[in-house]
Amino acid sequence: MSSETKQKEITRGGQFLVKETACEDVFTLEDLNEEQRMMRESTVEFVDRELWAHWERFEQKDYAFTEACMKKAGELGLLSIAVPESYGGMGMGFVSTMLVCDYISGASGSFSTAFGAHTGIGTMPITLYGTEEQKMKYVPKLASGEWMGAYCLTEPGAGSDANSGKTKAVLTEDGKHYKITGQKMWISNAGFCNLFIVFARIEDDQYITGFIVENDPENGITLGDEEKKLGIHSSSTRQVFFNETLVPAENMLSERQAGFKIAMNALNVGRIKLAAACLEAQRRVTDEAVRYAKERIQFKTPIIEFGAIKAKIATMATNAYVGEAASYRAARNIEDRIAMRVAEGNTHQEAELKGVEEYAIECSILKVAVSEDVQQTTDEGIQIFGGMGFSADTPMESAWRDARIARIYEGTNEINRMLSVGMLVKKGMKGHVDLLGPATAVGDELLGVPSFDTPDYSELFAEEKNLVKGLKKVFLMVAGKAVQKFGPDLEEHQQLLMAAADILIEIYMAESAVLRAEKNTKRSGEDSQKTQIAMAQLYLYEAVDIVIRKAKEGIVSFTEGDEQRMMLMGLKRFTKYQNQPNVAALRELIADAVAERNGYTFD
Repeated sequence: MSSETKQKEITRGGQFLVKETACEDVFTLEDLNEEQRMMRESTVEFVDRELWAHWERFEQKDYAFTEACMKKAGELGLLSIAVPESYGGMGMGFVSTMLVCDYISGASGSFSTAFGAHTGIGTMPITLYGTEEQKMKYVPKLASGEWMGAYCLTEPGAGSDANSGKTKAVLTEDGKHYKITGQKMWISNAGFCNLFIVFARIEDDQYITGFIVENDPENGITLGDEEKKLGIHSSSTRQVFFNETLVPAENMLSERQAGFKIAMNALNVGRIKLAAACLEAQRRVTDEAVRYAKERIQFKTPIIEFGAIKAKIATMATNAYVGEAASYRAARNIEDRIAMRVAEGNTHQEAELKGVEEYAIECSILKVAVSEDVQQTTDEGIQIFGGMGFSADTPMESAWRDARIARIYEGTNEINRMLSVGMLVKKGMKGHVDLLGPATAVGDELLGVPSFDTPDYSELFAEEKNLVKGLKKVFLMVAGKAVQKFGPDLEEHQQLLMAAADILIEIYMAESAVLRAEKNTKRSGEDSQKTQIAMAQLYLYEAVDIVIRKAKEGIVSFTEGDEQRMMLMGLKRFTKYQNQPNVAALRELIADAVAERNGYTFD
């Protein structure tokens, strides 16, 4: 067994906080193999031809057009990337499934939603939890696009509290069927789906149960009208009503009361896939903004020459770069974990479930970070277009509206922030991530005499990596003290959890950017990677500011006196720059490089 394999074997979700990761051990978009690059090219070609060229139709509530595009995607095999070959799929690895989800999602939020609902939560629960009979019966039809899938979890009174649904499943006297009765809402693909994954409660069970339900209007299934929405206009979104809908007992998914577990694991996958689905939107919006800014003349000068516009373009490009770095880093970690479990004898189902579950913290981090970045990018895109950006005649306006749902999908960003910290603390308590040792070391460091030696930062990224270490110490200092003070009651202090989550998010995103830029610099040379270096440095600079603000907010909210003064001094020590970067110069360099390329291209 190679040393690389051993390293991957012991790397667990959340350990990025307490372990130093070598740049050679992260996967980046530059590492795509030839097959993956060809797959990306085919996906982009499909999007440009079938989706981007007709983006206006997605704004006209043309649900039939969305369905037709999904059928075409199915014919090209784009709906089957993650499906095992034995069930009519392509059986590609997790990175490849992320790649297709990424590049197919940038032209329209309507199509992206339909694609995600079908390939993810509409198909995946069956491939991962279904019996062999269920998989053979349903998955090939879903993989080819012959059938479309949907996912019925949310109810009028059960949103973030997914297990509180009131839909009932009652076993018939002969024991051959369940009668499902209840109401589901916000169901994507409801208007044209053939199959629902439905969650219902049997008797007074503590947890809900999952069922595979064929969409038959003659079987007590009725649909509400299409919802009127801010964005994703051509994503079919309806309420679904079940009135004693007969479902064969053998269509129970997994086992009784396993529904909550199915729903949560589906959300873990959905979160990282949602992050991927926001990346290409950022690239395309940036591309459009750059081209417009080069053509738009004001005061006899293309507006792309103005510093205020350059700052916006630099931020847009940097956020896309960092989102890519973090998303594909996590995707490869999941893929490696799945491969490790398969090698240990797990089935495909067990391996994928445990592989994704292992990195649930990273999935939540990515969902929050990238969904908020795409909102900022589309907002800045409108601003660069000015009045034209506000017009429905340009794609900026629809991109901004479509982006807004990403902060609500797959668990709101507030829920995911609190989950990321909560899951990390639980991992620490289980011994899966050693938080106590590093937190104790940080406490000892606070009490010790600080070094006044001038560090040697002559090597590229030496200071940046030291700063990332410092940010990790900040989290351990704040979160460690909070756990010590509040114990199990910490979850009741939501504002503190939110602040801690923002620190955790910035650590993962900033470290991913630095590692990507360092890896590419080592293999291609510093001169060819100046823009990537600048993007990593710019993001880290801004991340440090966020961490300082959020840590201070947390510290002053639950400490006082000498303890508070000591922690604030520690915060200053751990976030101190030896050489402050010239932020304006970094933005100029990045914006000029993007303008020269006529858009975002960094892999």
